[in-house]
Amino acid sequence: MDKKAEIFEAQRPSLFRLAYGMLGRVAPAEDAVQETFLRWQKQDIDKINSHQAYLATIANRICLDEIKSARNQREQYIGPDLPEPILNDHTETPEQEVELAESLSMALLVVLDQLSPVQRAVFILREIFDYDYDMIADIVQKSESHCRKIAQRARDQIRDHKPEFEKNHDEQQQLVGAFLEAVKGGDLSQIESMLAEEAILYSDGGGKVTAARKPVDGAAKIAKFLVGIQKQVPSGTEWSIEREQVNGEPGMIVRMDGELYNVWSFHVEEGKIQSIYTVLNPDKLQHVKHQL
Repeated sequence: MDKKAEIFEAQRPSLFRLAYGMLGRVAPAEDAVQETFLRWQKQDIDKINSHQAYLATIANRICLDEIKSARNQREQYIGPDLPEPILNDHTETPEQEVELAESLSMALLVVLDQLSPVQRAVFILREIFDYDYDMIADIVQKSESHCRKIAQRARDQIRDHKPEFEKNHDEQQQLVGAFLEAVKGGDLSQIESMLAEEAILYSDGGGKVTAARKPVDGAAKIAKFLVGIQKQVPSGTEWSIEREQVNGEPGMIVRMDGELYNVWSFHVEEGKIQSIYTVLNPDKLQHVKHQL
């Protein structure tokens, strides 16, 4: 491996996290990383002061262009438009899983959708990657003082909705496991007791499969919704649940007659499930199929 490729490969994981955080899609994020590599190959790296910042700059510009080109498609999307799920690597430590959740969880990425593309880029670079403002300024081509203002506005805009991440990994897993058992048993009161009162459930079918086209708000409504789903499963259908870590948080994959049907992710705070994300759109499940 030559020096140029070696430098790039060292930055590839963070470049993917940046691109995925900006786009919420796996294939476009991987394409952005690959395009970054192709442009990197054409550079004289001895004239570049910071390889990390230069690569992040290329990737960020590619992502911003992608967001602009995909804007019309997103505006026409049917129902909640969730990020594509990613299954955790089973070799990750609990600390690495927390780090992944803090940067790529469904809970965070859904909140970041409230921001403009530039706000999102500045927030991710500052809050997730801990870049200095002078480096961020070079990446997004704004002044350092302007970047500070953008970051503050982004924080203000999502302050009330920004998720908190806890390190009690085993307790979260136990809660989600008990929750799934309660759903299987159709126990409405037990289901409600494990949900935060203001909990919210997002269901992304993209118009390709049946899904709730609006978020389901509140513990009572979510409990009834989940129990109702089970009653709609055709008799004779074989379905199975496999517990997984999805985007750094407790989750599961559901198979119907042996085929991947959907992927769920749960965000837990203070011993209660605060939000649930289920992706049913088959187009968004291709990466998970590949991982499996």
